[in-house]
Amino acid sequence: MTVTEGWDPDAPGVLRLPSGRLVRGRALRRPLPPGPVPTYALHLLGRQPPEVPWPAGWLRWPDFRLPADPARARELFGEAWARAADPAERVEFACGGGRGRTGTALACVAVLDGVPAGEAVDFVRRYYDRRAVETPWQRRFVHAFGGTR
Repeated sequence: MTVTEGWDPDAPGVLRLPSGRLVRGRALRRPLPPGPVPTYALHLLGRQPPEVPWPAGWLRWPDFRLPADPARARELFGEAWARAADPAERVEFACGGGRGRTGTALACVAVLDGVPAGEAVDFVRRYYDRRAVETPWQRRFVHAFGGTR
């Protein structure tokens, strides 16, 4: 597969990080949005996700909870953030509903991109989804994520 362009910055679910990197969040329960498919997706689910025709990773993360392996989460978020540095890459984060786990992952990636941990949840709620990061422990996870850079 030859990639010639990244995400449309105005497409639904696309978040522009302060560095200019574009990532997309989405709900796996909804149909795949029209347009280009991801070049890499990180699925945030409690069970192994179904196969997709593009490269994808999986982080075990039960709904309304935290990642089963926080060190693995940091590693996978860092890999996805690094991939997004290439403007031709289309990196996607996805969970069942596209808000709690996806929003938390996007907030952590925003921290990697330089957003202070104490502001990352607000950043994601402002520019991705106003209901992102659904639980107090997900907010605390983002704050703690910023403390171990």
